Amino acid sequence: MVAIEVPEVNYTDYSNRQLAAVPLAFLVLALAIIGGWVVATGAPANMGLEFTGGVELRVAADGGDVEQQVQTAFDREPDSVRTILSDDVDEGRVVVVTFQATEDDPKGFASNLQDQADAAGFTTLAVDQVSASFASDTARTALFGVALAFLGMSVLVFALFRTFVPSIAVVASAFSDLVIPIAAMNLLGIEMTLGTIAALLMIIGYSVDSDILLNDSVLRRTGEFYESVSRAMRTGVTMTLTSIAAMVVMAIVASVFGVGLLRDIGIILSIGLCADLMNTYLLNVSLLRWYKFEGVAR
Repeated sequence: MVAIEVPEVNYTDYSNRQLAAVPLAFLVLALAIIGGWVVATGAPANMGLEFTGGVELRVAADGGDVEQQVQTAFDREPDSVRTILSDDVDEGRVVVVTFQATEDDPKGFASNLQDQADAAGFTTLAVDQVSASFASDTARTALFGVALAFLGMSVLVFALFRTFVPSIAVVASAFSDLVIPIAAMNLLGIEMTLGTIAALLMIIGYSVDSDILLNDSVLRRTGEFYESVSRAMRTGVTMTLTSIAAMVVMAIVASVFGVGLLRDIGIILSIGLCADLMNTYLLNVSLLRWYKFEGVAR
């Protein structure tokens, strides 16, 4: 069994501003990326079919570069084309073609696309259509779910610690842990879907777990400040590194087998957990240290 050795960090070598500078810089950069996406696309991330509406076709073809053939088979350029493994065809290779809904889509748009695929020599395995109105309702419900989860987490944290600075440290860390993966999704071309929303909700849980562990060790257990931080780090860093390793393995295996959703979830959680390490043991520690040595004295 491999043991994870968590090195001792000499926090006395760094001021609170130095500790907070790096996570705050990442947070500002992530907010800038998301803001740019809102200006460019009207949404904070690349929205998937569930949130925009549209048509998804699964087609199979014999030989050649199927993805290239798909690009020229339809009157309208697909919004995304990806290959997956499937038991539905002998070759085990299926191309998923996605067309997002637009105001100009004619009635019977899905049937027209299927006819074009058949005319191009493809075998259509499945056609899924999501209306724009249903997708809009789904997007609002998903956004409400994330907001409600974050609000509930914030209320619980304030109820646990009942002091402003330690509580706001947990909330700020969780917010940054949520924003950084969303910005990374935009840069990596990962769409916001119901599956990736679930991954973001999991990040909130991971973040609160490590931050509460640190705050509880510093505020409620006996021992000097840096000893309490070190004790929390030994447990928290070990748990987080183990989770990161598991998510990286899942992302790699899912990529090999063409399971796009699991790959995306693994990538998002890996990035979120790395951000959690930074925010918990830099930003949160700096706020707790200020509170213990300066804030309480005031």
